[in-house]
Amino acid sequence: MSIPIIMLVDDEVPFVETMTKRLAKRDLKVLTAYSGQEALEVLNTNRNTDVVILDVKMPGMNGIETLEKIRKSFPIIEIIMLTGHATVESAIEGMKLGAFDYLMKPCEIDQLMAKVQEATKKKRDHEEKIKDARVREALSAHGLE
Repeated sequence: MSIPIIMLVDDEVPFVETMTKRLAKRDLKVLTAYSGQEALEVLNTNRNTDVVILDVKMPGMNGIETLEKIRKSFPIIEIIMLTGHATVESAIEGMKLGAFDYLMKPCEIDQLMAKVQEATKKKRDHEEKIKDARVREALSAHGLE
C-alpha cells in the first residue's frame, strides 16, 4: 500500500503542529487545515486524500457540519472524529452521519495510527471496487464480457 495521505483538521495550532510531526515520522503524508472551510479547500486540491482526522469542536463550521460537507463532496474519504469528553454525543452523531470512527482527545498515537491504517484500507478497497465495476461496465458496453 502506498503512503496514506491524511488531513488533520483542528483549530488548535500547537496540537496540529505536534500531531503533524508525530504522524509524519510514521510514514504518513500529512495535510493540515485549521477550520472546516480550509479543510474543504485543501481537499479540493488533494482529492486523493485517504483519511481526514477531524476535531468535533471548532469555531465557525464545527466538525459535524464539516463532516457533512466532506461526505457530500468526497464520499469515499474516510473520517475519524476527534472529541473531548464534552462532545462525545457529537462524535456519535458523526458516526451516524458516516464517520469511520471517533477517538477521545488526547489520543494515543498508536491507537490513532491503527485507526488511520484501517480507514485507509477501507477507502482504498472501496476505490478498487469502483474501479473494477467501471472496467466491467466498459467491457460490457463493448460486448467483451
